[in-house]
Amino acid sequence: MYEHRLIPTNGITLHTVTAGSAEGPAVILLHGFPEFWYGWRRQIPALAAAGLRVWAPDQRGYNLSDKPPGRAAYRLDTLTRDIIGLIDATGHAQVYLVGHDWGAMVAWSVALTAPERVRHLAILNVPHPQIALNHLRHDPRQILRSTYAAFFQLPWLPETLLSAADYRLLSQLMRGSARHGAFSDEELEQYRHAWAQPDAVSSMLNWYRALLMSPVPNGSPRVTVPTTIIWGEKDVALRSVMAEESAALCDQGELIRLPKISHWVQHEAADQVNQILLARFRP
Repeated sequence: MYEHRLIPTNGITLHTVTAGSAEGPAVILLHGFPEFWYGWRRQIPALAAAGLRVWAPDQRGYNLSDKPPGRAAYRLDTLTRDIIGLIDATGHAQVYLVGHDWGAMVAWSVALTAPERVRHLAILNVPHPQIALNHLRHDPRQILRSTYAAFFQLPWLPETLLSAADYRLLSQLMRGSARHGAFSDEELEQYRHAWAQPDAVSSMLNWYRALLMSPVPNGSPRVTVPTTIIWGEKDVALRSVMAEESAALCDQGELIRLPKISHWVQHEAADQVNQILLARFRP
């Protein structure tokens, strides 16, 4: 049974789906672009059935959560405070924290900013912020793969193209970067409904537009909390070498490679991802 809640945090409200025993340890699932809480539909039941209390928010700017105007509202440090506030709302001193895509970037930042709040960190297909920055500055192959992010910096044109023809391009971007069959027509219809929320597409793009305004978390780049990195090696946007370099910055880091899986690991390898998480998250 899912419960839909509106959680105040950091001056905004996040629509959040919760499931599982109210007495169980909390696990927070952070989606990326262009998803929303529904991106964890294959993980929520398994984690809840194991005795964990699952919290899956629509992050700032997505679906039913608040969408403040302007790119400055989507800086990484602001997004990080959103989730620290959500941790407070769970009533637990520590949580298990899982992130995919942009959600993984926020999860890295939470672990670096407030390591005492994270019991175990699980990262799906996004490098450590410092590693990402290094490659975006100095790695021509990664720069080439990231040209879409430069396109997203343009005013109004990305919104127009991504929204046209009932969000056809957004749907094609998801399907085109995933293994065949990863997203059904029915599932993409759920995404289109979320993208159609007022100001959603602009707010989603503002995560990218705030990238150059977002400082890497202060202090040591080393991650001190236990960390598991799950990496689909068929990712068309991110080079796998960054996974190894990210694991090297973790004091208790573990890298699990999935050779035949794309960027969309929790969709294409749902059972395997669930098994990995449940082996490390103790109810």
